[in-house]
Amino acid sequence: MSRFLLIAIIANVVWINAATVFRYFLFVRPMLREAQSSLPDVAAMSLPVFLGWGGWILIPVLSVSLLSWFVMRQLGAGLVIALMSGTAVWVMIHASLWTAMHLMQLAPVALVTIVLPLTWIEMAVASLIVRWALARDDGDWAG
Repeated sequence: MSRFLLIAIIANVVWINAATVFRYFLFVRPMLREAQSSLPDVAAMSLPVFLGWGGWILIPVLSVSLLSWFVMRQLGAGLVIALMSGTAVWVMIHASLWTAMHLMQLAPVALVTIVLPLTWIEMAVASLIVRWALARDDGDWAG
């Protein structure tokens, strides 16, 4: 594995965790608590939930990092390709998740309209981090 791919993954762990915590505490948690006030402890923050985030965060981190890396190695590391890679991961993970949450009446439309653009920015920036790392890669996959 390229050390620059590893750097991109580590940087994306930091970036996506920071963006997720920001989004959760500023928008998701308060809006879900308001919309689902009849449910006790909805959007609660506890140790098991916090630890579960660690597993959840690996899905978008590895998806955007690896997909973007492989796509840009094949198609070029242009800005449009990078943004398309980030958008593809956003559609597969966040757009489908939040659309389903709304359709099941678990997330109000006000929350979805805030979260979807924020998560797109999150995936776009993550893909741009990969683009930055790929530009510095020497192509030595043996490490």
